[in-house]
Amino acid sequence: MHSLSAILQSSRTSFYSGVFLATIWGTFAYIHIVAFQKTGEISLLMFCLSETLTAAFYIFRSEPKTVSILPLDWLVAIGGTIAPLFLRPAPWGVLPMASIAISAGTAIQILGLISLNRSFALVAAKREIKTAWMYRIVRHPIYASYCLTYAGYVLSNTTLNNVIIYILATGLLCARIFREEQHLAIDPLYREYMQAVRYRLVPYIF
Repeated sequence: MHSLSAILQSSRTSFYSGVFLATIWGTFAYIHIVAFQKTGEISLLMFCLSETLTAAFYIFRSEPKTVSILPLDWLVAIGGTIAPLFLRPAPWGVLPMASIAISAGTAIQILGLISLNRSFALVAAKREIKTAWMYRIVRHPIYASYCLTYAGYVLSNTTLNNVIIYILATGLLCARIFREEQHLAIDPLYREYMQAVRYRLVPYIF
C-alpha cells in the first residue's frame, strides 16, 4: 500500500500523467481552433480556453499533503478530466444561444481558479483548504463552472456523441465531488468548512 502511494505521488507519475493529458488536450485544442477559423464562433475559443486552464493548473499544481491511492478515485478523476476533451464542434445546436453559458462558465472557472491558486487537484488530494472568494458561496465552484460550460457547449453543438460525453462527464463530475469530500473530510478543518458552506455546486439546491 505504501509503495503504491509512493508511485502515485512520484514525480515520474506526475510527469507522465501531464504528458498524457497534454497530448489529448493538444488534439482537442487543434480541432477547436480550426473550427473557429472556419466559423468565427467565439464560443469555441472560450471552451478551448476553459479546458486549457484545467490542463495548465494541473501541470503547475502544488504538492499535496495527502493523496488518495484508491483506484476508483483515480479512474473517476482521470475519466472526468479526459471525457470533455472528446467534445467536438457541430454545425447545429438545439439552442445556439446557449453558447453564452460557455462564456459565463469560463468566467466562473477563472474566478474559482484564482480563489484556488495552486491548490488544484484532479485526484482526491489534500492541499491547503481554500475558503475565500468563490469558496464562500459553494464548496466546488470550479465544478459548477464545468457543468455550466458543458451544458452550453452541448446545447449549441448538439450531436449524439456530444450528448453521450456530456452525460458521462457530468456523472463522473458528481462522483468526483463525493469521492473528494470523503477524502478531505478526514481533516477536521474541512468538516468545519462543510458545515459553514452547505452547498456543493448550486446555492440552496445542491
